[in-house]
Amino acid sequence: MNYSQDIIKSLIRTEKSTVYEPNSRYLFIVDIKANKIQIKHAVEQLYKVKVKHVNTFISFGKLKRVRHQLGRTADKKKAVVTLIAGQKIEVA
Repeated sequence: MNYSQDIIKSLIRTEKSTVYEPNSRYLFIVDIKANKIQIKHAVEQLYKVKVKHVNTFISFGKLKRVRHQLGRTADKKKAVVTLIAGQKIEVA
């Protein structure tokens, strides 16, 4: 897993995640096998910013029922990336 596009899946833009932005923090969905060092390098390479630190957590999938069968949504790994003061990611 060397490619930054494979590690960083998307930038999350919700009401809850926009609370982080004034503090130079951004929320990403990342590959479940990626570690903090790989996430840091991928964000620095893709967005051309300097990362201060990375916090990660796994959001476990929920049980869903489709007709008479039980199923599960997929687990997701999320990362809160804090940038060095004065840096920001331009979001269109």
